[in-house]
Amino acid sequence: MKKLIIALLMLYAIQQPAWAGFTEGASAYNNKNYALAYKEILPLAKAGNADAQHLLGLMYYMGRGLPQDYKQAMFWHRKAADQGKADAQYVVGAMYYTGNAVLQDHKQAVAWFRKAAEQNHADAQQVLGLMYRYQMGGVQQDNVIAYMLWNLSAASGNANAAEQRAAVVRKMTHEQVEEGQALSSKWKPGTPLPRSSKTGAP
Repeated sequence: MKKLIIALLMLYAIQQPAWAGFTEGASAYNNKNYALAYKEILPLAKAGNADAQHLLGLMYYMGRGLPQDYKQAMFWHRKAADQGKADAQYVVGAMYYTGNAVLQDHKQAVAWFRKAAEQNHADAQQVLGLMYRYQMGGVQQDNVIAYMLWNLSAASGNANAAEQRAAVVRKMTHEQVEEGQALSSKWKPGTPLPRSSKTGAP
């Protein structure tokens, strides 16, 4: 037990400088000091820090302090996404959706949006709801699943999701709304989202 505690303390000590560097880099980024942000986060991103990889990906994506480069943006976001970083998974999904740096692939977009949405990422839930509403990326049209996703997203403060939910509910039966509400209340972040409903498919 003592060895385990010592090992954990050593791990904590190793991680501390990394987090300190990321905090400084993120603060510099927020203050638009992109040169300092890049200097702080590049070594962390190379060392495998998912937060730093995501931030570096954003700098390349937006062209902030670096030349805009979608391939580099995808490279760094994909590294963070593969580690489970929901924000990065959402960006990877968006890049597959639009075809930035990769061939446009709506099925891949759905897969990445789903990964982020299952971590309760509100923007991913909102966009995944659109995919179900308008039958995109290989998913079947399902207004109940769209309603459920927009319900979850709106609960996290996403105004677009609230508007889309209000629009779709006018096309739904009472039974469909009840199922959407039940699915929303039953779902827990970190668990798989349903892929179809009993009453919502056309």
